[in-house]
Amino acid sequence: MKSLLYKYRKFFIVLIVFSAVTISLFYSALKPQKTLPFFNPADVNPELVDSTIQYKSKYHTIADFKFVNQNGDTITQKNYEGKIYVADFFFTTCGSICPKMTTNLEDVQKAILNNPKVMLLSHTVFPEADSIPVLKEYAIKHHVVDSKWNLVTGDKKEIYTMARKSYLAVKLGRPDQLYDMVHTENFVLVDQKRRVRGFYDGTNKEEIKRLIEDINFLCQE
Repeated sequence: MKSLLYKYRKFFIVLIVFSAVTISLFYSALKPQKTLPFFNPADVNPELVDSTIQYKSKYHTIADFKFVNQNGDTITQKNYEGKIYVADFFFTTCGSICPKMTTNLEDVQKAILNNPKVMLLSHTVFPEADSIPVLKEYAIKHHVVDSKWNLVTGDKKEIYTMARKSYLAVKLGRPDQLYDMVHTENFVLVDQKRRVRGFYDGTNKEEIKRLIEDINFLCQE
């Protein structure tokens, strides 16, 4: 009798374990796998995109660029080659959303500090005021690590072109002033192949958390 009970008990234990493993495998198979989209001009609010490329629905990538950073160094696409990076647009005297955006980007910097695959890139939309010394002072104030985060300035037309044709992230400014720009709160996630993979509200802590999670996902993709 004891032998029979032992056999039944053993059978039920095996059955329970088998069932648990089977359910787990089915759950893993049915669970949606995380993916990140590829953003093209046609996928984005037309207000943020230059009219000449609003029709483009695939194969969009970030164009080559050449700017100068807070240390007076020339920064080009070569500095970001093969990197995942977060791009944004700001100006140092902005008193509305910029302080919160920059503080949140500091948090992103902390999260990626020891990850050689990831960098940050902030463009001023007010280059006539944001000189190299001004950017350097701003960088020091916000604990910018030079090897991870470039604050760049340059020709306003070129910044405008990058903002509207590559990053799809800046609105038109006053119609009476050529290349006037109104930056948004968007942080733009770019992958190792220059493709836009996400937009995030740079003033929102939950969005920053999502951004960091997506950066980590791209690192494993």
